[in-house]
Amino acid sequence: MRKRRTQRAEQRTTLVAPVVALARFVFSVLFPSDCRLCGLPLVNISRLPVCEKCLASLQPIRAPQYAQCGERLMPAQLLVGDRRCHGCHKFQPDVDRAVPYGEYAGSVRGVIHLLRYDSVMPTAPVLGRLPAGGVRHLDFTEDCNALLVAVPLRSSKRRERGFNQSEPIASSAAKQLAHRVEIAHGLKRQRAAHPQAGLTRDERIGNMGDVFGVTDPARVKGRTVIVVDEAMTAGAAVSECARGFKKAGAERVFAATVAHTLKGAQLPETAQSQEEVGETVEAVSV
Repeated sequence: MRKRRTQRAEQRTTLVAPVVALARFVFSVLFPSDCRLCGLPLVNISRLPVCEKCLASLQPIRAPQYAQCGERLMPAQLLVGDRRCHGCHKFQPDVDRAVPYGEYAGSVRGVIHLLRYDSVMPTAPVLGRLPAGGVRHLDFTEDCNALLVAVPLRSSKRRERGFNQSEPIASSAAKQLAHRVEIAHGLKRQRAAHPQAGLTRDERIGNMGDVFGVTDPARVKGRTVIVVDEAMTAGAAVSECARGFKKAGAERVFAATVAHTLKGAQLPETAQSQEEVGETVEAVSV
C-alpha cells in the first residue's frame, strides 16, 4: 500500500513538473523581470523580485559576538574574556541581549532597502524570518508571554514612506514564532529627533535620549519585551526603547534585528580552534 502511494505521488510529480516548468517559462516571456539585487532574469512566478541565489545569500553573522550589543568580538578581547566591546565601555546599552541576524551589507542590506525605500512589501515575510531565528535562541520560555514591539519611526519618515518598515517585519516574525510572543504597539515617539545618518556614535546616542515613551506601562510590568528593528548601527534607538520599557517595569528587554553594522575586524581563522572560540564566547556572553 505504501509503495503504491509512493508510485502515485511520483506519477503526479512527473505529470505536474512539465506544467510548472511551462508556466515559469511563459511567465518569464510575458512578464520579463530582473532580480532587484543582482540583475539576473527571474524565472520563478513570485511577487518577490529577488532571485533564489540572492535569497540563499542571506547569511547570518559567523563571527563571535558580544551578547549584549551584538558587536563582533575583537581578537584581543576574545583572548582576555572581556565582556563588553569598546563602545559598551563608553555607553552601556540598556538591552539585556542583542541578537542581530546578519551584517548590514550585501544581500541583507539590499533586501532591507527594497522594503525601506521601495516599499516592496513581499520582502517583509523574508525579513521577518531572520530576527525570528534569533528570538528562538533567547533565554525565555513559552509561558512567559513575551511582548514583541517594533521600533517607532519618525513621523516625517512615516508620512514620506507611508508605513513603518519595522512593523511588517515584527508582524512576520510574530507569525513565525507562533504562541511564544504577543505582538504589541507599546512605544510612541514623545519628541522629535534628528536623522541618525551621518552622526557619530556619541551623537547618535545623545540624539536618541528620551525619544521614546511607553504607551501602556501596566501591560509591560514584569514582562519580557523584545524590540524589533530592521537594522542597528550604534544601538542607540533599541537601547533607548529598552530604557523606556525598564522604567515602566519590564523584567528583561532583548533586541532582535535583521542586521547590524559591525565595526570589529574579522577574526583570523587560525587564531583559535572552534572549541576554544566557543568556550571563550560562552564565558563572555554570561
